[in-house]
Amino acid sequence: MADLSRVTGVSVPMIKFYLREGLLPSGERTSPNQARYGQEHVRRIMLVRAMADYAGLSIADIRELLGHLDDPGHSLHDRLGYAQKTVTPKREPGEGEEWAEALRRADELIARHGWLHDPEGPAMRTVAGVLLTLEGLGYDAVLSRLDEYAEAAARIADADVAAMAEESNLERMVEVVVVGTSLGDALVAALRRIAQANASARLLGEGWEKADRKNVEWRRESREGGPEGAEGRTEGC
Repeated sequence: MADLSRVTGVSVPMIKFYLREGLLPSGERTSPNQARYGQEHVRRIMLVRAMADYAGLSIADIRELLGHLDDPGHSLHDRLGYAQKTVTPKREPGEGEEWAEALRRADELIARHGWLHDPEGPAMRTVAGVLLTLEGLGYDAVLSRLDEYAEAAARIADADVAAMAEESNLERMVEVVVVGTSLGDALVAALRRIAQANASARLLGEGWEKADRKNVEWRRESREGGPEGAEGRTEGC
């Protein structure tokens, strides 16, 4: 166990805790007080750490998720889908006609794009809740562009799944779902804000033409290897 601790960076007491809680399978017993641990134990410990540290899952949630992952009766798609659902924020369903209408609009949006989905899942309730709020605030310009948001989400999802499919084992795939979703959401949100600033400067800013020229010159410098060559070419324009 000391070697397992050294390789993973997790203390021996914490490894024993994982064993007691059923988060880590027992090692191969070599003597009454000794056990051999392999690479599968290293991967499982790293997965547990990722779920706790990055996704903020409780021990109970991690135990339930691992039990689902270890069940051979579930397909790989079902196991990864369960992992995604575990890290998706929960939202209680609403009530009344307005909530029912928001759910209908959410279903229509997903149906237009032909996506396979869980109509009772937490993500669908979140979509319905957002649509209901947008409707109440009168953000018709946003509501009229829902398909554009869905198309952008589809491109991001394709990249997510392609990255996950390159992993060689289930633990790494689940780690990409758990950690990648949390970090990916942060990355997409940050890139969106940068892109919003750029779009605003182009469409609304007084000096957008100057800013656009500066961006073009910067891209030219990047391609041509430095400001000297780019500067010389700019003067000749």
